This record gives sequence, C-alpha cells and structure tokens, in this order.
Amino acid sequence: MQWKSASFAVLSFAVLSLAVLSSAISLSLSNSPYSLSQTANPPPPDHPQGPPPGGAQRWHEQIASSQTLKIGGSALQVDFATGALDLTPAQIIPWIQRAAQAVTVYYGRFPVPRVRILVIPTSDRAGVLQGTTWGDMRGFPAFTRIRLGQHTTERDLTEDWTMTHELVHSAFPSLPDDQHWMEEGLATYIEPIARVQAGELSGNRVWRDMMEGMPKGEPAPGDQGMDRTHTWGRTYWGGALFCLVADVNIRKQTQNRKGLQDALRAIVAAGGTIDHDWPLIRALEVGDKATGTTVLTDQYKQWSESPSPVDLPTLWKDLGVSPGKDRDAGAVLDPHAPSAQIRDAIMAH
Repeated sequence: MQWKSASFAVLSFAVLSLAVLSSAISLSLSNSPYSLSQTANPPPPDHPQGPPPGGAQRWHEQIASSQTLKIGGSALQVDFATGALDLTPAQIIPWIQRAAQAVTVYYGRFPVPRVRILVIPTSDRAGVLQGTTWGDMRGFPAFTRIRLGQHTTERDLTEDWTMTHELVHSAFPSLPDDQHWMEEGLATYIEPIARVQAGELSGNRVWRDMMEGMPKGEPAPGDQGMDRTHTWGRTYWGGALFCLVADVNIRKQTQNRKGLQDALRAIVAAGGTIDHDWPLIRALEVGDKATGTTVLTDQYKQWSESPSPVDLPTLWKDLGVSPGKDRDAGAVLDPHAPSAQIRDAIMAH
C-alpha cells in the first residue's frame, strides 16, 4: 500500500496562512482566503506516512450510498460513508466530476482504469477538510479518501482544489520517501494548470498565485538538495518550482513543441501510475525520451543533492509575468516578453 498526500482545502493556490488538522495523514496543502487555484501554503504533517490512524478497521466505514462515474476511460466508484451532510450526493458529485475531468484534460485520459473515492462526513465542520490518496488498495489502482465538513456548501466545492490535487497523484508512480517532494510538487504544479485547461480558472490568476507561492520553495540556509531536505516549503513548493523550471527548459530546447505535460503523459502511458513502485530516475528517463531532451534527468542530478536556487525575478521577466495591482484580476501578462509564447503554451489546452 502506497500513500500519496493529505490535503486541506477551503480555497486556493496562494495561501497566506497555515492550518493544521489533527486528522491529517501526511504533508498537506492549506487554504487561501482569496484565490481560486489553491495550492500555496501546505501545513506540516501530523503523520508522515502509513495507513489511516486507527488501523485497518478505518477502511471499513459503513457506506450510505455509492455510484460509479465514467470519466476519461476510467470508472470512479464514489462511496459516501454514513454521517450528516447538508448537501446531497447529487450536489457533491459535480465537484468530483470537475476534478476528474480536469485531470483527464491534462493527461489526455484518466491515468488509471479504476478509482475508489470515499467521502467521509465530519460533523459540525465546513469545507473540504483533508484528503489522502493511496495506490493499489483492495483491487483499486488508486484510492482517495476525503473528509468533508457537515456544513460544506456548493460554493466551498466550486472553490476547492483538493480533489483535483488528490486525483493528480494517481498519475505518477509511487516513489521512495526521499523523493516525496516530486509527488507533491507535481500535484501542486499540475492541479491549477489542469483546471485552467479545463476552463475552471484563468491563467492570469494562476500565474499570480505562482509568483506568490514559488518563493516558498527556494532553498533556505543549510539546504542539502531536494532528496535530503524534507521541509514543508521544499516538499510542495520546491517540487513545484522544479516542475516549472523543467517545463520552461523543455519548451526552450524543443522550440515550444514539447513540454512537461508531454513527459508526464508518456510516463502514464508507460505504466508509471500510483499503483506501481518506480525509482524516480526511471520515470524521468521515460519523460526525457518523450521530449527528446535530457532536461528532467539533468535537472534532477543537480537539484537532488545541492540547493540550486532559482533567479525568480529573471524568470518572471523572461516569461512576461508581473503581479499587477489587482490580486483578483491576476498577473499582468506581457505579450512581447522573450518567452511569452512558452508562458501561454504551459496553460493552453
């Protein structure tokens, strides 16, 4: 049994405050008071790895209702555990459908053929409280458990990022603990882009959130490289920063014909999904072959054992991204920037 992440949700990608919930299982993502893409400030873990608290019996919640969704060539079994919810299953299901569709758009299909999603009501709470995804659980290649507050509203679900983040985890092989940053960094980076490509978010908003979030992933004094520095910021935002830099460099080396999305689709096509254990270098080599570059393996060799800071002001200028005066309007995008076409291609469907 492999686990991927626990995530906490109320709003979005660029988070200003931390929130730690005692029921969380692993490194987690928190909530934003203003943004839509929701991936900026994951709180620290309560439990770094392993099965749900309480042992095996916690897998056997009594099920009140169940239905199967067919999306992207996959069957998603959605089970609702017993417990009080203000919303009906019919009001909750569209949230799951949107997340699965965003993942399908990004990868070209849903990454695994079968998924179980268990929704567990939490009394006297509101919002999407926590999510965790495991691989190869009781006949399902992927199993996602979501804790949903009793008083969650449809607006809460519309603004949520957690479900998309968790389902993205199904699209990469399970890695050794030292590479957990790659699993979380990919989900942090891909979730908002997938939602832009699916029409849920604007690219301007996501670029603004990236400008605020990516500095959290820069190495601090004493950093020993991604494989040996397991802090909150390096795990989530450092991993996301790795993905952004790789995406830009792949596109530069291929004259914008290929990007990280092509590499990740190839990894899924080769069987690199959550229900399989791979060494990270194997996945990166598959991705590099798909793009005709060595960007991923070369960058990993550098970043894994050394701090490797990124000159973000220069990167934003090259991409033509500036924060602008209105946070709600998102970043200001310069159409004449040197890498403006790369910037736009990253978000394009």
